Amino acid sequence: MKTLYLLIPLAPLAGAILAGFFGKLLGRATTHRIAIALMIASFAMSLVVFRDVAQGNIFNGAVYTWLTSGDTVFEIGFLIDRLSATMMVVVNFVSLMVHIYTIGYMHDDPGYQRFFSYISLFTFAMLMLVMANNFLQLFFGWEAVGLVSYLLIGFWYTRPSAIYANLKAFLVNRVGDFGFLLGIALVLLYFRTLDYAQVFALAPQFAQYPIEIIPGVAWLLPTVICILLFIGAMGKSAQFPLHVWLPDSMEGPTPISALIHAATMVTAGIFMVARMSPLFELSEAALSFVMVIGAITAFFMALLGLVQNDIKRVVAYSTLSQLGYMTVALGASAYAASIFHLMTHAFFKALLFLAAGSVIIAMHHEQDMRRMGGLKKTLPITYWTAVIGSLALAGIPPFAGFFSKDAIIEAVHASTLPGSGVAYFAVLSAVFITALYSFRLLFLTFHGKPRMDEETRHHLHEPSWVVTAPLAMLAIPWIYAGWAYSEPMLFGGWVADASVVAPAHDVLAALKDEFHGSATFALHGLMTLPFWLAAAGVATAWLLYIVRPAWPARIRQSFAAIYTVLEQKYGFDRFNDWFFAGGARKVGSGLWNIGDVAVIDGFFVNGSARVVAWSSAIVRQFQSGYIYHYAFTMIIGVLLLMTLWFVRV
Repeated sequence: MKTLYLLIPLAPLAGAILAGFFGKLLGRATTHRIAIALMIASFAMSLVVFRDVAQGNIFNGAVYTWLTSGDTVFEIGFLIDRLSATMMVVVNFVSLMVHIYTIGYMHDDPGYQRFFSYISLFTFAMLMLVMANNFLQLFFGWEAVGLVSYLLIGFWYTRPSAIYANLKAFLVNRVGDFGFLLGIALVLLYFRTLDYAQVFALAPQFAQYPIEIIPGVAWLLPTVICILLFIGAMGKSAQFPLHVWLPDSMEGPTPISALIHAATMVTAGIFMVARMSPLFELSEAALSFVMVIGAITAFFMALLGLVQNDIKRVVAYSTLSQLGYMTVALGASAYAASIFHLMTHAFFKALLFLAAGSVIIAMHHEQDMRRMGGLKKTLPITYWTAVIGSLALAGIPPFAGFFSKDAIIEAVHASTLPGSGVAYFAVLSAVFITALYSFRLLFLTFHGKPRMDEETRHHLHEPSWVVTAPLAMLAIPWIYAGWAYSEPMLFGGWVADASVVAPAHDVLAALKDEFHGSATFALHGLMTLPFWLAAAGVATAWLLYIVRPAWPARIRQSFAAIYTVLEQKYGFDRFNDWFFAGGARKVGSGLWNIGDVAVIDGFFVNGSARVVAWSSAIVRQFQSGYIYHYAFTMIIGVLLLMTLWFVRV
């Protein structure tokens, strides 16, 4: 099996190398066939590994030693358990669907082969991250997905908006990664190893170990490490206030939007915290911090989805909100519920992004929902898959999104950690908002009167099968996953070998006695408050955008101040541009004016030239060609020498 573990990430890496270096030689068709064939092989092998792990076979070992420094060994190794096997299947399946979809979406793009190279490389980086058994390899995969996301968001590099977006994503993630790197450094400093198993085994010994970041103020070591590691997760998984890069990532092509938002980059932070549960369980302060940050993200980012008119940005803010749900579950120690929602979200969010891409193709790359409408008849496959994705996103039973989202809400309700009350209010309120903006998207895009120009309307048609087939394939796990995996994932201990939960924090165990099968869970969900909030959100969207389409404009006028705040995204982008970007420019300008112009050029370079010119001008007065000038100079020189000699004597 060890060879199989190696081949799973190496297959997409080979596809990236072939498409990147030999794409022009191979041609478009051969390039995408090779890349997709290697992705199929990686996905098939991940299914074999998943089945093997389900039978109880777990692997934890080194592949090779990269570096030895004193007693510390830096290795590349794999940890293949149920958590990593689940992530491998999800990443490979969604990536495979995106690869197929790319054939239709990027068909006429001049960077066709380059795009296949990037998405294959992205998949390789994410697989290395989730398969890691040590912090070194985790950091390698962590930085690799950040680097490739930079390339993909700015794929259309002739667009200034794309260059701005990928630079923004890169810089914001560096802020999070700085905290992440400090956390890893503390692990190495105190534990003397980067191996997960060894760190987790030693962690209880440091549970009450104090350190002083500020002299005289003691912090517990696990709290500091966990908060620093989570700062890294805040960047990668776009948690408040490091969320600002994710909506702008929509500047990249739609296939990569689906890959980033569904199965790869943004889920890396969620996976990392779940993997680090033996450390997080030692610090209630860190868990509360995680929960509150997730609650803020879930609620406030959902509100922003209500005012977006770009179809991709609505789905992007939905991703932010759903990542907030996953983070809240992590803070409540409901790691299984978080990973379950990660899995179901990967399927329906990829489905929604690819459905949005199908609409964009049909609309000749128009993304404003105000210029759509009435597409239900001309895009039936896209419409019904969008309906499926919207129902999942809204958490309507009995579909997959309901099982994972409802489990998170109930887990937070059962939590007694500080901040759980605020988190419960946030995730419960976000249910209504999520249903409202997801069905607003559906109704504005597919229902009502057509609002596009006549030429666009005349050429509307369903895209080719390479676009619609992935939509249909992604709809299957959305329906199936909730029924099949809710019990083993939530209450069957599926990730129990990978996540440690302190008895006092085990909220899912408290809910287990109330679980009597998936069917009962779904039926019970029809009588709970989250369902009625979701139903109210759907009904409100129907009223506002189908029955009374003039009302949204009136509401916007009546609440103009609130609408402006939401439209400005709470002012974060403006503040960042003014304070950080503007501040950096002013600091740079000041350093240039003072350091470069005044000190280096003005004092050292030009100053030395002026000194030479001044001294030369004086010396020239004595080099006149007249003998009496030379005699006078000699007398003055002798006088100075004698004076110095007498002073020294």
